[in-house]
Amino acid sequence: MKRVPDMQEADRDSVAKSDLQDMRSFVNTPGSAITKSLMGMALCYPDMVRIHYEPDFVQRVAPSLAGKVAVVSGSGSGHEPLPTGYVGKGMLDAACPGPIFTSPTPNQLVAATHAVEKGGGVVYIVKNYAGGVLNAELTIEMLEAEGIQARTVLVNDDVSIAQTSNRRGLGAAPLVMKIAGAAAEAGYSLDQVVDIARHAVANARSMGVGTNTHTLPRAVHARALTEDSVELGVGIHGEPGRRHVVTGGVEEIADEVVRPILDDLPACSGDSVLLLLSGLGGTPSLELFLFFQEVHKRIDAAHLHVERQLVGNYLTSLGRGGYIVTLLRLDDELRRLWDAPVCTPALCW
Repeated sequence: MKRVPDMQEADRDSVAKSDLQDMRSFVNTPGSAITKSLMGMALCYPDMVRIHYEPDFVQRVAPSLAGKVAVVSGSGSGHEPLPTGYVGKGMLDAACPGPIFTSPTPNQLVAATHAVEKGGGVVYIVKNYAGGVLNAELTIEMLEAEGIQARTVLVNDDVSIAQTSNRRGLGAAPLVMKIAGAAAEAGYSLDQVVDIARHAVANARSMGVGTNTHTLPRAVHARALTEDSVELGVGIHGEPGRRHVVTGGVEEIADEVVRPILDDLPACSGDSVLLLLSGLGGTPSLELFLFFQEVHKRIDAAHLHVERQLVGNYLTSLGRGGYIVTLLRLDDELRRLWDAPVCTPALCW
């Protein structure tokens, strides 16, 4: 399967060296911000997560039954709460944070798996970026040599890229983590968890829009946005969108984002959907809810029923302004698994 290119090597090295240096609100020594952030998370959620260091990973505190399928994910830091904020009962058993916008290593994933695997095998939820996919494949080879069954679910929901196999993972990632985690908690087998998670991916579509670039490590390579323009089809690592547009307002932006999602979504009139509107980290709630109202209006006009919804920062890009809009077509099983109890730092019901 073709994979979306990761950051260029020079960009990755630059980010690893500077860590969060570009974010002027941070004064920690470069290289320490991720560790100190994990320490802060441990202090905030001692009843939900346990933090491990060297290698870094986050593990759920709630005990799992013997034979339960483990659900694990990893991602570069800078996308919080993904993945570490989704660790807990009913969702991820463990998550591995890599350097800023860079995949965690196989050693992290193996250590996390050893901590949470209960004999039922492990499913890795992986966004479609080359580094993440490659490291998951290497991890699976290492685990299978130990006799541990391991599978991958690839999330590729970005409709701004025409070829499906090249589509990046966007807002569907946390939704798929929730579906897979609920299935595992309910006692699904390894194959069943993989199947329902892939079914969720097949029924999800997303698109992102960016309104600034100044907080991104790769911003030096990006074309500056004027106050009256946005970037359509952005990725979550500072990758450029498919085009810049001068916009007449939020109604026009909503049209440009929702239309390609609806055109690609495998849904019919009358179907129910879950609507996720995630900020990229730098957009206030007032604007998120304003944009949500415009998006909701267009989905209603397409005769789809928004049955479940989330608005907030669920998959971010450091402090970038903008949004990711995701639609997941619901059926009875997906709805039931979405509604199943969950208790994580970022989602709890």
